[in-house]
Amino acid sequence: MSFLEYNVKSTPTGWRKFLHLNWALAMLLAAVACVGFLMLYSVAGGSFDPWAEQQMQRFVVGFVAMLIIAMVPIWFWRNMSVLAYIVGIVLLVWVEFFGVTRGGAQRWIDLGFMGLQPSELAKITVVMMLAAYYDWLDLGKVSHPLFVAIPLVLIGLPVGLTFIQPDLGTSLLILMGGGAVMFLAGVHWLYFVTVIAMGIGAISAVFASRGTGWQLLADYQYGRIDTFLDPSSDPLGDGYHITQSQIALGSGGWTGRGFMQGTQIQGDFLPESHTDFIFPTLAEEFGFVGGASLLLLYVLILVFCIATAMLSRDRYASLMVMGVAVTFFLYFALNMAMVMGLAPVVGVPLPLVSYGGSAMLVLLAAFGLVQSAHVHRAR
Repeated sequence: MSFLEYNVKSTPTGWRKFLHLNWALAMLLAAVACVGFLMLYSVAGGSFDPWAEQQMQRFVVGFVAMLIIAMVPIWFWRNMSVLAYIVGIVLLVWVEFFGVTRGGAQRWIDLGFMGLQPSELAKITVVMMLAAYYDWLDLGKVSHPLFVAIPLVLIGLPVGLTFIQPDLGTSLLILMGGGAVMFLAGVHWLYFVTVIAMGIGAISAVFASRGTGWQLLADYQYGRIDTFLDPSSDPLGDGYHITQSQIALGSGGWTGRGFMQGTQIQGDFLPESHTDFIFPTLAEEFGFVGGASLLLLYVLILVFCIATAMLSRDRYASLMVMGVAVTFFLYFALNMAMVMGLAPVVGVPLPLVSYGGSAMLVLLAAFGLVQSAHVHRAR
C-alpha cells in the first residue's frame, strides 16, 4: 500500500473527525480564556460589562470557528495559503488608507460590530504562506540565495506595512515568526547570523536617527526605549506604566492579595490593565502561584502543538503548526517580558487573556489549523 493510500484510508472521516480532535488542547485554550474572563471581570470592578461579556462572546465565536476549520482537510488550507496571504496584504494596504485611528495609530478596519486589526491576521497568513512555499520547494534548494530571497520578501512586505502604522510590536512578531519558519525549514544558519548583524546595525541606525530629519521611530516609541533602559527617569510620565506594573507584580507576593483585592488595579493606578498590562493584574491578585499557573497552561499548549508537528507526515502541516506554536510563544513571552521591565513596552497583548477581538479570533483560527493538522494526519 502506497503512502497516499495509507494516508487516505487512515484519516478519519465524517463525525469521526470530531472525535479525533485534540480535546486536551481545546480545553487548555478554554482554561486560558477563562482566566482572561476572570481578570476582565475584576478589572471592571466586579462587572461583566464592558469587557468580560464581549470577550466571552468572541471566544464562543472563535471556538466554533476553530472546530469548523479543524474539520476541513489540511490540504485545503495548504491550497488556500497564497490567497490568505494576498488577502492579508490587501487588508494591510487598505488600513493604511482607510483605517480607523486609535491612540495615535491607524491599525483597525471598522466592521461595525468590531474593529478588525489586519496585522493580527498577517501573523498567521505569513506562517501559512511560508509553510506552503517550503512544502513546494525542493529540499536541496532551501538555502540557495535566490530561494532565500523570496521568503524574505514575503516576510518583509507585511512587516513594513505593519511598521508604518506604526505598530512596532506586531511587526517584530511577524518578523520573528517568519524567521522561525525559515529556520525550521532548514535554511542555513549563516543567513541568520547575517540578519542578526543587520539587526544590530538597524538598532544603531534607530538611535542615530533620533532628533534628525530622517528619524526612524515616533517620539513615543523612543520614549518607550528610554523607559525600558531607566524607568525611574520619568516615573510619572513615560515610565509610569512599567513602574506601576512592577509595583503590582511585587505586591502580589507568593499567593496574591485575593480576587478583586489588588490595590494597584482597584485603585486604577495601572493603565491598560485590561489589555497589555493584564498579567500584573493576575499577579497582584493571585501572586506568583497564579502567574506560574498561567505560564504552565501556555507551556502545555506549546507541548501539544509540538507533538502534533512531530507526528505529522506532511511537511506543510509540520511547518505550519510549528510556526503557529512559535508565534504563540512570542505572544506571551514578549508580553510577560514587557510588563516585567525585561523588554520595551511595544503593545503586545497576552494571548487569550487580554481584551481584544481580532487577536482572539485570529489566534483561535490558527489553532483551528493546528487541529486540522492533528485530525487529518496519517494514523
